Amino acid sequence: MSDQADKLRQQLANKNRVNKAKTIAIVSGKGGVGKSNITVNLALSLKKQHKKVLIFDLDIGMGNIDILLGHQSDHSITELFDSRANKITDLIEQDGNELHYISGGSGLLDIFTMNQTMQAHFFEEFQSLLTIYDYIFFDMGAGASKESLFFIMATDECIVVSTPEPTALTDAYGMIKQIVNNSYEMPIKIIMNRSPSNKIGYKALNGLSDVIQQFLRIKVVALGILPEDRVVSKAVMNQMPYVLYKKEAPVSKAMRDIATTYVIEKDASSEQTKDNRSFIQKLKQFILEG
Repeated sequence: MSDQADKLRQQLANKNRVNKAKTIAIVSGKGGVGKSNITVNLALSLKKQHKKVLIFDLDIGMGNIDILLGHQSDHSITELFDSRANKITDLIEQDGNELHYISGGSGLLDIFTMNQTMQAHFFEEFQSLLTIYDYIFFDMGAGASKESLFFIMATDECIVVSTPEPTALTDAYGMIKQIVNNSYEMPIKIIMNRSPSNKIGYKALNGLSDVIQQFLRIKVVALGILPEDRVVSKAVMNQMPYVLYKKEAPVSKAMRDIATTYVIEKDASSEQTKDNRSFIQKLKQFILEG
């Protein structure tokens, strides 16, 4: 653990690295649609493409990133606020596949009630992560509290996970409506999980996209569909991400395709969102207004 922290500190000290991490909230309208599993497997698929990814587990009460990775967490973000001497790099967990994550729980969302000194410590520490990683995922809880919605709106974009089930689609629409009502310019992408077939998956994905465009007046990006695959439950039972458990399974191939599409879209696009403020700048404003 100390060697890992030293390595991260060395990366921080590299003044030549000026890359700014893209912050992404991964959300769902209801629980049980596979959001956290998608977060882990998408992160690993991006890592295979030589991207540096960090996951913040903010699914309060249901945080299971460590379980899905088969890794026991030794730290959580709450330790950052115990002392200004604590560094965020010391709290980063690393599983056997060198995927980085931070166990968050309720600690990070409590920042809205913290004193200014503690808030400033978080802002300073988080800023340092932006020079290390290409992507920072926030695995949010299902639905949205006031505090979690602020975090979602502070990110660069949002990935919404749903399944083709009517109740999941309705809840996904409700979640997207909340986001749009608070931040009309937030880029939103959708992944349709556990699709019985390509036809059903794309019908649900296109139908949801059409409804969003008709009633919310925004366009969402369809990242793709993931098939219903028994490999997923077997991988969970073995506490191993399915892209590693069975690389040639249909769901693993589909996830790699989504990751490839995601990287190509980010690398090829020079398009900037209208809100050019950083995650830190936006979160600071939400705290001041809240």
